[in-house]
Amino acid sequence: MTSQSPKGTALITGASTGIGSIYADRFAKRGYDLLLVARDLERLETLAARLRNETGVKVEVLTADLIDTSDLKTVEQRLRTDASISLLVNNAGIASNGTLAESELGGLDRMIQLNVVALTHLASAAADSFTKAGRGAIVNVASVVALMPERFNATYAATKAYVLSLTQSLHAEVSGAGVQVQAVLPGATRTEIWERSGIDVNKFPPEMVMEVNEMVDAALAGFDQGELITIPALSNAADWEAFMAARGALGPNLSLSSAAARYKTPSA
Repeated sequence: MTSQSPKGTALITGASTGIGSIYADRFAKRGYDLLLVARDLERLETLAARLRNETGVKVEVLTADLIDTSDLKTVEQRLRTDASISLLVNNAGIASNGTLAESELGGLDRMIQLNVVALTHLASAAADSFTKAGRGAIVNVASVVALMPERFNATYAATKAYVLSLTQSLHAEVSGAGVQVQAVLPGATRTEIWERSGIDVNKFPPEMVMEVNEMVDAALAGFDQGELITIPALSNAADWEAFMAARGALGPNLSLSSAAARYKTPSA
């Protein structure tokens, strides 16, 4: 029987295809055992069998629909109680198409439940477990639309802005306890998420669409460099540094006892 990996176990959500399946491949090749979570058992089993054969690591599959409260609780409890888990890749997510006014609200509720609520529950459970252990890593998959919400539909962009903000705040909370946190902000990446949301990715300009292997490998390079925020397509890191510097410059003026002069009306 294969012994437990000294690197621990990587729990990856949305692992049956796309970004999640490539993360599974890469972390298996790095020597992590795997706990693969998704709804599609057949795909999970196929991926697990291949990775066991190619890498020799232990691979467990757990079928769960993270929109379902009971299934989410099962995965959350596993994170809280399984001391072998040392890494969480919060990848599961869905997109939507159309404007907020035209959207079917039940579909938006399901997207918020998966992209925001489930991700938050799992990040919380991992943060609790990892800080107690003094080690571990949490990778949250967001999107570049968090930085340019006007370029995509309102609710999806808002869910990914939440993921970015949560990751930044979480980093401030856990980095001192030896826990690494990373938000990955892909641009358009060739996965099934587009077809499922009714969007034809082939209609995008080809120079905008990254292949999934390249995206994940870039994200892992950022992970290895200890980046908090990784934008795989961003060639000039100084652009992000300037953005963060501008954001920091706002800080001292965001909460003061007096309103800015430009908002005050002359006294009568």
